[in-house]
Amino acid sequence: MTDQTPRTLHLNAFLMNAGHHDAAWRHPDSSPERATDLRYFQELARTAERGRLDSIFFADGVALWGKARYNAIGGFEPLTLLSAIAAVTEHIGLIATVSTTFNEPYNLARKFASLDHISGGRAGWNIVTSGSVDEARNFNRDEHLEHARRYERAREFLDVALKLWDSWEDDAIVLDKERGIYADTDKLHPAAHRGEHFGVAGPLNVPRSPQGYPLLVQAGSSEDGKEFAAQYAEAVFTAQQTLADGQTFYKDLKSRLARYGRAESDLLVLPGIAPVIGSTEAEAKALEQQLTDLQIPEYGLAQLSGMLNVDLTGLPLDGPLPDLPEERDINGNKSRFTLVAELARRDGLNLRDLIARLGAGRGHRTFAGTPEQIADQLEEWFTQGAADGFNIMAPVLPTGLTDFVDHVVPILQRRGLFRTEYTARTLRENYGLPRPANRYARDGA
Repeated sequence: MTDQTPRTLHLNAFLMNAGHHDAAWRHPDSSPERATDLRYFQELARTAERGRLDSIFFADGVALWGKARYNAIGGFEPLTLLSAIAAVTEHIGLIATVSTTFNEPYNLARKFASLDHISGGRAGWNIVTSGSVDEARNFNRDEHLEHARRYERAREFLDVALKLWDSWEDDAIVLDKERGIYADTDKLHPAAHRGEHFGVAGPLNVPRSPQGYPLLVQAGSSEDGKEFAAQYAEAVFTAQQTLADGQTFYKDLKSRLARYGRAESDLLVLPGIAPVIGSTEAEAKALEQQLTDLQIPEYGLAQLSGMLNVDLTGLPLDGPLPDLPEERDINGNKSRFTLVAELARRDGLNLRDLIARLGAGRGHRTFAGTPEQIADQLEEWFTQGAADGFNIMAPVLPTGLTDFVDHVVPILQRRGLFRTEYTARTLRENYGLPRPANRYARDGA
């Protein structure tokens, strides 16, 4: 992006089964019965593409999150789902969450290279280290790996994946039928990796994909997470409740890039926002209250217990939070623990209030208002140094996404803050990011 090119927003649609609110499945506008209906997610993706959004994104874990008695949880594995979505879309980026703790680099590199080929260069990887002991217990472990250790493994994992994605140079395939030569094997390279966590020979059995690598996304905001993002990530999904907190995070993360030889424009910061949209402010507030009224306290307490690493079962909803552990003693999602604890302290929230505040965003910012008011919020964060774009978390699907695309996006377009047409082919290009050079071609190896 040149100095003469106006800076514009990047928008990602974060999709969940019935919507992001934990009571969305009970709302009459939601479709929880379609949680395993491929056509439902294809329709959502086409809605996002109609709005010219950069990408869609699916979170994922390798355990059953929350209490299935009280919420529409469980569903598709995201790489499988995104491959099917790729077939019915042309421009929208396709970002899947995959853990470095419970996978192997070779399989992951192969799957993402395949998705990038299938989609014509639209794959993105949301890199997580996983945060729950329930996941560990599905993979022959009684306890989760220690937090810092998970990030050590993640760094080596990503290093191996990058070697594998580079193992075919871009022009390695010759296709010389006359001489009988398919590939120039001098341009195929072993990963030849032997490290603390992984031993991988390579090369990959998938040629280099349209983007070279998938877009690399990261979502942790702990110290380990921010340092990992500064070194590797090209987009960060993050959660801040206030403009000041957003500005602090944005400045902190961007300031870390130089030590890795990176420019500030090499990393996009995309805070999450759950927009509750109404034609009037009163209508939006009424929808917000309707969803709060549909919440099941037992579910909210279980979710909150997981975020805070404290069993809140049986505590009075109108009472305060009990004493919480120190952040240094948290081995799960440290950044979310800190955010929720500070929110409760700052606003003096009891358990009932906190469950209501977290219902739509689980710590991400929720804002109820008209399309104009929501556009104002996005513009303020974008122009005041808190965001390069946003991770849009519709509280109820499909209506929340449709309302955002039909009513908020046109306002952003009229203000010159968002594209009116796709001008690029790949996800990286739409995010304004370069295609990485192959290390072997670059180094002349």
